[in-house]
Amino acid sequence: MNSTLGWALAVAAVAAGSVGYGWRGVVLALSVVVFWLLLQFSRTLRVMRKAAQQPVGHVANAVMLHARLHAGMHLTQVLAVTRSLGRKLADDPETFAWQDEQGDAVEVEFDDGSASVWRLRRAPAADGVAPAPGPEA
Repeated sequence: MNSTLGWALAVAAVAAGSVGYGWRGVVLALSVVVFWLLLQFSRTLRVMRKAAQQPVGHVANAVMLHARLHAGMHLTQVLAVTRSLGRKLADDPETFAWQDEQGDAVEVEFDDGSASVWRLRRAPAADGVAPAPGPEA
């Protein structure tokens, strides 16, 4: 959800509560807004706790991660998919990488907290045959 839309809905709920039920409506609307914020905070902490239990920059399958990414995913959504904190590569644009055991890696660039570009880097094959190039987004 867009944060601007969320805050606009919160203000509208407080205003509607005030008009409809007076101070009791304002208290109810504020209670609902605080409950929603606590749910969002709890979800973020759960994702971060699960990601912190895995090795940094490790993912089970980089090709599957590459297939599941789409433009506009927030960092917390990517962390929920990878179940691992990414290895930071650059600050501007903010770039993180995840690698699997075969050596394939996915690099994701974030603009304003949302995934904008991601690349699949295939590892060289052990038998000397180059793998087929992966698609880039």
